[in-house]
Amino acid sequence: MKRILLVSSNITTEPYPVYPLGLAVIAAALAEAGHQPEQFDFLASGESEELLAAKIAGFDPDYVCVSIRNLDNCDSLSATGYPAIAKRLVEVIRKVSRAPVIIGGPAFSIMPEELLAYTGADYGIVGEGERLVCDLVRDLSQGKTSPSLLRSGVLLTGDEIGSPLYSDQMIGFYLEKSGMINLQTKRGCPHGCIYCSYPALEGDSYRCREPRAVVDDLERVKAEHGVESFFFTDSVFNDKEGHYLAVVEEIIRRGLSLRWCCYLRPEGVGRHEIALMKRAGLYAVELGTDAASDTTLHSLGKGFTFADALETNRACVAERLPCAHFVMFGGPGETMETVAEGLKNLEQLEHSVVFAFSGIRILPGTALLARAVKDGLVPEGANLREPVYYLSPEVDVQGMNDMITAAFQNRRDRVFPPAEGQKRLSIMHRFGYRGLLWDTLIKFPKESQC
Repeated sequence: MKRILLVSSNITTEPYPVYPLGLAVIAAALAEAGHQPEQFDFLASGESEELLAAKIAGFDPDYVCVSIRNLDNCDSLSATGYPAIAKRLVEVIRKVSRAPVIIGGPAFSIMPEELLAYTGADYGIVGEGERLVCDLVRDLSQGKTSPSLLRSGVLLTGDEIGSPLYSDQMIGFYLEKSGMINLQTKRGCPHGCIYCSYPALEGDSYRCREPRAVVDDLERVKAEHGVESFFFTDSVFNDKEGHYLAVVEEIIRRGLSLRWCCYLRPEGVGRHEIALMKRAGLYAVELGTDAASDTTLHSLGKGFTFADALETNRACVAERLPCAHFVMFGGPGETMETVAEGLKNLEQLEHSVVFAFSGIRILPGTALLARAVKDGLVPEGANLREPVYYLSPEVDVQGMNDMITAAFQNRRDRVFPPAEGQKRLSIMHRFGYRGLLWDTLIKFPKESQC
């Protein structure tokens, strides 16, 4: 048995603090393999390097694992990069321990060679870590070495994806700050959006957990930790095969009283499905609309039209379900004409919140990077560790931003720039609100008394 300290380096609270689910999943796998895992959240510690050093001194780990969740905050107007935080934490670990440092997480897996060198960690885990971390700890403990400092492997099947081992202390922090805890029902994404890293990280097809296992987790976390509000972090909750409906029906069958939200693709989901999910506890939904005109939707490889997004919005309104659309302006194919068209289209999205972004973060291995190189926006082989954004050469960026600002002016349900939304949500949090918070910005018309 080895003592293994798991450290979450994520400090972003935009739009709300998110429980480090990957840490909990790795902790469960290590515990099942007979090890003693301990979880430390840098955000929950108040970003205290002193508390991390004290934790290491008290726990005396044989190995320390550091997770990098995000490369940046995806806001071109106030870009913030996060790998430097992981680098700092590795330096703190080095000062107080000789334990090998293993680094992983979604952001790390996007550019593993570069971030391994940059952070100074000893080993890196690329992709899903449950099995890889256990294998690496076993090999290192037995004195086995490998010419590669990076470990990667095949994706787990849905049945192999285990339940997370949550930390009661960390759950307390996130319930106080955001009021909800994360859970996954499946991994992977079959959609070919040109900017997205999900298929590279989790595979290009869904790997679904057994619905009963998912609801077992919900039931257990509610009973053991008092959690009643969840966020399903699937890349897309509503798969065409209907796995999501099986999860929903299992929640209803058990009579489990919960509140939850999720990401939906605004396609192929109508009022019937919305009503069923709402009956199971869905109280708000975040829609990956991503662009506001058919031209830009096509350029991003979304595979649906704005009419689909509008139809989904209408279904949500009919069921009085708060929904938010996240839309990026300035991507491939964007012109000042499509910006104007997109803003006009957004006016049709009644009783919903719209969060707008200027530019799209360029990530390694995506089709968007190839497009950016072709368009002369970044050179071949550009360093992408720090935030780099695609902004269409056919738009005047300041003019585009001014158009969005003017269209959203004096509307509580329209948010731009992203920092403005964070400011509003922070004020609400100080007044004691918990949860998504944006759902409180929506006012539905009064229901008829007839």
